[in-house]
Amino acid sequence: MEKLPSAEALIAARRPDRPVLGLRPHAAGRAARYFLDNFPGDVAYAYKANSSVFLIGALYGAGIRHFDVASLPELEDAATIPGVELHFMHPVKSRSAIRRAYDLGIRSYSLDSEDELRKIVEETTGRSGPANDLRLYVRIAVPAKNSRIPLERKFGIQGAAAARLLVKTRQVAAELGITFHVGSQTQSPEAYALALGEVHKLIVKAGVVVDRIDVGGGYPSCYADSQPAPLSSFFETIAAGIEKLPVRDNVRVMCEPGRALVAESESLIVRVDARRGNDLYINDGAYGTLFDAAHLGFVFPTRMVSRQVPASEPLAPFELWGPTCDSIDQMKGPFMLPASIREGDYIEIGNIGAYGRAIAGSFNGYGRYDEVILLDEPMLSMYGAGVEGGSRTALV
Repeated sequence: MEKLPSAEALIAARRPDRPVLGLRPHAAGRAARYFLDNFPGDVAYAYKANSSVFLIGALYGAGIRHFDVASLPELEDAATIPGVELHFMHPVKSRSAIRRAYDLGIRSYSLDSEDELRKIVEETTGRSGPANDLRLYVRIAVPAKNSRIPLERKFGIQGAAAARLLVKTRQVAAELGITFHVGSQTQSPEAYALALGEVHKLIVKAGVVVDRIDVGGGYPSCYADSQPAPLSSFFETIAAGIEKLPVRDNVRVMCEPGRALVAESESLIVRVDARRGNDLYINDGAYGTLFDAAHLGFVFPTRMVSRQVPASEPLAPFELWGPTCDSIDQMKGPFMLPASIREGDYIEIGNIGAYGRAIAGSFNGYGRYDEVILLDEPMLSMYGAGVEGGSRTALV
């Protein structure tokens, strides 16, 4: 793949007709090293966030050896990576996916119901009887606090039902774990303190020995409209909460970051095809890599990369519209760009590495991208090396 110093260099060399994904594998590697050096346990990358081979390679090169997979295609893809441990952490799995996962050597599974427990036991039972090597994580529902995307309504068990499930799971699991998810893009570490408090109460209520704690995902990246707490504060809060739990002294801890590892590792370079007032019509949008901007209100950092403008030129708020005929193909922003931006200019939209390409489809004939590797830094960074508009952003 072609390597270029920056998005500006790309546009200076050619003016692409299709939107371009600019990969920064070095940003993914830096994020992975930070987690591995600072998180008090195993780091399992949430494969669904971005499965680009270049970014997976960067994570692997940095030392990531655990992967959280949620589907049969994901686990079959990740199973080709040498020397890794996969964790099938979707709480609802088909029987065929469970069988295939077990055949591929996966022993870690999550569940949040007695039906799912029964399914896992039945589908991993062989001629010699039930499997005796299962690591089963009971997923509990915890309150969402300061998260952009709450997740507790779909999965998770709580109260007396959760205590019963823990007891039944303990009876068949070689190792018993508890897991939860505080919600995606959680802004402050209090959510983890609350969740671990719920874990504490549940362990006492069930009276079981717990071997593993998986504190899930939810770790934030930074965007133009959010400045989350430093990642170090999340790790300190988690370590303090684990220390208080009535578990084994050698309890194994794991996390499942997705967004925090890869958000900074890709940007999107788009062309302005029309300007109508402060509405810009661009060649990618809600049905492409900008789903989060359209449907969840994320405001990604933006900059014009097609020409120089005077330093004195003010920035103005713009709304973006994607290329499809659908009127919901709209990103409200506001996205701050030079007031003189016009048809034919190009914009770099930063920090779209998490879930951007993973969600993009081909509706209305769009959804095709060129790809290049960019050697410069992300526009915003949680890891102290981001640059936006010439000012460095250091949040850790």
